[in-house]
Amino acid sequence: MSVELTAKLGNTIAVDTPSKRSTHARYGVYRLKSYGYSQYRYANCTKGVKKNVTIYTPRRVGWVLWETK
Repeated sequence: MSVELTAKLGNTIAVDTPSKRSTHARYGVYRLKSYGYSQYRYANCTKGVKKNVTIYTPRRVGWVLWETK
């Protein structure tokens, strides 16, 4: 499996921040962790060894915001 995702730099965001609070932001590609297995099937219809795999797929591109005191 192969996935390619390009995130455009230079995105901006405007946030209303209450007094005595700080707003923080992080922009990026957020991934979803998935589990599965891979297994070969040969020409004579026998199956190879099953191997567990972990993959990360793009879930979304965007901002994460949080506030602190």
